[in-house]
Amino acid sequence: GTNVKPQEFISKIAMAAQFSAQQTGVPASISIAQAALESGWGESGLTKAGNNLFGIKADSRWRGATLTLDTKEFLKGQWVVVPAKWRKYPSWQASIDDHATFLKSNPRYSPCFQCSTSEAFARALAKAGYATDPIYADKLISVMTKHNLTTFDGGIQ
Repeated sequence: GTNVKPQEFISKIAMAAQFSAQQTGVPASISIAQAALESGWGESGLTKAGNNLFGIKADSRWRGATLTLDTKEFLKGQWVVVPAKWRKYPSWQASIDDHATFLKSNPRYSPCFQCSTSEAFARALAKAGYATDPIYADKLISVMTKHNLTTFDGGIQ
């Protein structure tokens, strides 16, 4: 069980997500919902230790600080625990900006940016293979709906 209140997390992250949306076109509701899911509302070890809200791994292109922590991956039909190297950030804003830049600069996510709603964006994200979880889009949309996250999207509804 966790004592973290989703509302607290949302208010901490909303401005950063909205700023990022203006720069990159990734809807704030998507950034907030993904961060909530990936970080357990800001409570994960990775978020606490490395300000990494999205579980973005450090590949060979990453030049910043890193952190090694175990992760659960859905592989060959089952969940397994494997060690992984993660990107480490100075702040939540840096994590949100990097995540949006990552989506924006990766051609496989370009269909997301043709979407006119954040729900369509979520489905396009899952379809492009963002997460190994087979019901990732549904989870994102359910978080967005439950917490009215599209209210942070300004123009996008």
